[in-house]
Amino acid sequence: MNRAPTSSATVEAVRSFSRRAVLNELEEVARVRLGAAADTPEDMLRELAEDLSVTVRAAVAMNRAAPVQADRLLTFDADARVRTLLARKVALLLPSVPPAERTALQGHVFATLAALVEDEAVRVRAAIADVVKEMPHAPRELIRRLAHDSALPVSEPVIRLSPLLTPEDLLALLADAAVPGVAGAVAQRQGLPASVTDRIAAIADTQTIAALLANCSAAIREATLDALIDRAKPHAEWHEPLVRRPSLSARGARALSEIVTTQLLTALASRGDLDGDVTRDLQRRLAERIAGPQPGRKQQPATDESSLAKIEALAVAMLEDGRLDEAALLAAAQRGEASLCTVMLALAAEVSVAVVERAVTLRGAKAMVSLVWKAGFSMRVAVPLQVLLCHLAPADALAGREGGAFPLAIEEMRWQISFLLRSGR
Repeated sequence: MNRAPTSSATVEAVRSFSRRAVLNELEEVARVRLGAAADTPEDMLRELAEDLSVTVRAAVAMNRAAPVQADRLLTFDADARVRTLLARKVALLLPSVPPAERTALQGHVFATLAALVEDEAVRVRAAIADVVKEMPHAPRELIRRLAHDSALPVSEPVIRLSPLLTPEDLLALLADAAVPGVAGAVAQRQGLPASVTDRIAAIADTQTIAALLANCSAAIREATLDALIDRAKPHAEWHEPLVRRPSLSARGARALSEIVTTQLLTALASRGDLDGDVTRDLQRRLAERIAGPQPGRKQQPATDESSLAKIEALAVAMLEDGRLDEAALLAAAQRGEASLCTVMLALAAEVSVAVVERAVTLRGAKAMVSLVWKAGFSMRVAVPLQVLLCHLAPADALAGREGGAFPLAIEEMRWQISFLLRSGR
């Protein structure tokens, strides 16, 4: 009896059923190994892409040897974790597509990314953005789509880092900044042109402008910078980045000297790029600030005994009332009250004023840090006191270690205190 010819579709169905039956007999851990292995046959990987176990499907999603058919199935997987792993894998394939295979494989990569970049799960789109954010040869349309994404975790890294975005792209993003944080991401880009920084200065909030000012690679026109300085008085977070901008006009430097703290005025007066007359003017203003002129009251010489007696009485009263703490010392330093800081530090460290003045005379950063340690204060006040009392530039002050730890060993600080006490005698 002759048998009817079997169609190729029927044969493939039988083989598929057979493969499925074999796979179903395996433990999950074995199927995971098969899904992750580079030498697993493509037809088996295709079957594993539909496995009931999410762990198995995740293994296939990460497998760079998985066939196109498996990736297509996983593009619409029910579990966002699987789609996220697939998105990262496919995005990583972009720069590694060999030229000889570019037509077929690149078409698959682009088609898969085009589907995944529209995925409803933010984590899937963010995985793509994280991979391509700094790629110089990523598809430009993909980058533009990610930059305009409605979720900041997706758009922010691309806006901040992608070399493919042009100034025109950035201006378009600023014009259509429906998502909070877009302007802030633009403000942090390296090498921003003046056309973009002008727009940020005109429309952005206080925090974004602070980020722009802190971006030393951003080109800011002198007129724009001077206008921001004129608006800066109520925005303390702008003061330090303004003082440290790579370029300041004489007008801007003088205007800043009227509004910044003594510590920042010290840094401003220490800049080496300002005109000599401007620098001398700033140094004069700093000296007047340190001397502590009182509004509406005739300034007394620093050596006036009655003034010193009042300062000492005030510090003693603060000590007795329990108000001589780190916050009070820091506030006095920020007001530029050098004499009061000297007495407060001496009382807290239980040394004479002469010992603190010895550290000041020596301009000893280590000595001042050691006195702060002995007083029981933290490195939070050590830098302002070095700047105010020892007249050190902030860049030359001894800073704390990571986490605010003191930069000197305890034995070193004890030796510094001992040296100051001996010198005092």
